[in-house]
Amino acid sequence: MRQAMEHPLGIDTSILETARRPETSDADWSAFRARAEREVPRLAALFERVYGDDASVARHLEALLGELAASWQRRPADLKELDAAREAEPTWFQSNRMLGGVAYVDRYAGDLEGVRARIPYFRELGLTYLHLMPLFLAPEPNSDGGYAVSSYREVNPALGDMEQLTQLAADLRANGIALVVDFIFNHTSNEHEWAQRALAGEKEFEDYYWIFPDRTMPDRYEETVREIFPDDHPGSFVPMPDGSGRWVWATFHSFQWDLNYANPAVFRAMAGEMLFLANQGIDVLRMDAVAFIWKKLGTSCESLPEAHLLLQAFNAVCRIAAPALIFKSEAIVHPDQVIEYISPGECQISYNPLQMALIWNSLATRDARFLQQALDRRHNLPDGTAWVNYVRSHDDIGWTFADEDAAELGINGFEHRRFLNNFYVGRFPGSFARGIPFQDNPKTGDCRISGATASLTGLEAGDRGAIDRIVLAHSIALSTGGLPLIYLGDEVGQTNDYSYRDDPGKADDSRWSGRPFYPAEKYASRHDPTTDAGRLYTMLTALIELRRRTPEFAGGALIGFDAKNPHVLGYQRPGVYEGMATRILCFANMADQPQTVTALTLSGQPPTGVDLITGERRSLRTDLTIPEHGIVWMRVVDDPALASVNDGAALGPAH
Repeated sequence: MRQAMEHPLGIDTSILETARRPETSDADWSAFRARAEREVPRLAALFERVYGDDASVARHLEALLGELAASWQRRPADLKELDAAREAEPTWFQSNRMLGGVAYVDRYAGDLEGVRARIPYFRELGLTYLHLMPLFLAPEPNSDGGYAVSSYREVNPALGDMEQLTQLAADLRANGIALVVDFIFNHTSNEHEWAQRALAGEKEFEDYYWIFPDRTMPDRYEETVREIFPDDHPGSFVPMPDGSGRWVWATFHSFQWDLNYANPAVFRAMAGEMLFLANQGIDVLRMDAVAFIWKKLGTSCESLPEAHLLLQAFNAVCRIAAPALIFKSEAIVHPDQVIEYISPGECQISYNPLQMALIWNSLATRDARFLQQALDRRHNLPDGTAWVNYVRSHDDIGWTFADEDAAELGINGFEHRRFLNNFYVGRFPGSFARGIPFQDNPKTGDCRISGATASLTGLEAGDRGAIDRIVLAHSIALSTGGLPLIYLGDEVGQTNDYSYRDDPGKADDSRWSGRPFYPAEKYASRHDPTTDAGRLYTMLTALIELRRRTPEFAGGALIGFDAKNPHVLGYQRPGVYEGMATRILCFANMADQPQTVTALTLSGQPPTGVDLITGERRSLRTDLTIPEHGIVWMRVVDDPALASVNDGAALGPAH
């Protein structure tokens, strides 16, 4: 038996030999042991920082290592091959060929078999990443859109079963599409087995949650913890439903009980659920509500240092037992805090909520400066990571910009949020938007916006600029660097679904307006250019295909470009094209009228470039006029010695 070095907490990885099964091949075991030797020091050090160094913590860690070994040995052979491939190419998600789609299974396809039937369409669109919204067993009729999980190992029976999910993952993988699901990380449903056993008084499971005998400690915590869903319940605690007088922490809805990660047994239990899903073929876990997972009296209980340590520890777990799996963070917090979750050792990819919010800000104000500031200052990420750029999600739009950033532009953050809310719910004169307020809080002035992209951009209202606005917004997600994500149905112009108001389980949650059922009529006309759906689909898919053929759009490097015009967003994507150092100059006109980037502003650029959208060679020594809501993607050669090689063949268009 190989002797291994002791690590923090006195852990000796040679104990893993006791977990080896007779049927495990030497090659498989050697691969596992090599990763364990590499990652256990990190995992043990993180455990010690979070939980301390007493003997009980060491026992938990030793038990966890045995559980990792068991999980690896259950992992199917094809997934082990995927592990090896992704270890060899750890930044696979940075490719310019990546394109994400997101949908609810039932609303988009009926069930999991319906999703399988849509794979040919996913290939037509160019998807390489499919995020299926929460599909696990959840309470009915109120489940917070599936974010109250009753079992991480059971699919909602209305959608299918775990065997079908595993087969779907395999079919998607065979078609070059990674499968993404939500890992509801902060809480479970109060119907989860753990919660029910806690309710029954089993001490082991009571310790899985934050349960208090009376209001003494909840009152102390609530002195510094904010309300998230005041319409559902005040504060952060709800009474236990057994009439005992006990209170349980419920940050979000009353039926979502927060897990107690101060208990290492909870870490082990959730690691087991995570690895179970990885072994079904899940490629990416969207780590839901990561900012809330650690509680400390006297703080806001958001984005505390231990939250990061826990995510890093879960990352180490996956690097040992399921290295193909990556994490996507969902942290709707201050922009300075969002980036803290993003690293190869924590969450490799992350939603880009600031860019999303500021795209909508720019469309409302026709002013690009706030978004320009964000691209210049807050866009670039650590190596080995990527943004997930999106125009909108299943959720509401919150105005997550920093007030200090706004102040630099002479904007009062509070008043500007009020304007944006009024604009997007159609209360501002001349607004094109048909959004719906969500969680309108008169006490704080807080409000967010619900709605489908087409309704928010004016298509529902019949505004003539709507389709161009939709394309413009998506062009930014496609070209700024990272993994672009489309809410499926938006590519054909689906509008708000108001039927949620007639469903008692959904009537109080306006976010359902932006989660329409599959718009069959619009998809049927997507190839008919005389329809809104056809015009939009043709324009958007042309940009998607162009991105796939443009190597400079890989990775995340971005250099800002001041267009010297407040209506025009400018940035550059450096790269290599056919052996030449090149850049893609990108411009987006947020205004309702044509705008100009002057020859003087462009004077530092090479004399000509190729407009990748039109395929034309254009002079950069004259003013560049951009149509209303128009975009420009132009390739230029960086090397002055090649600047004269501008015959069109040297610069593109991409192929």
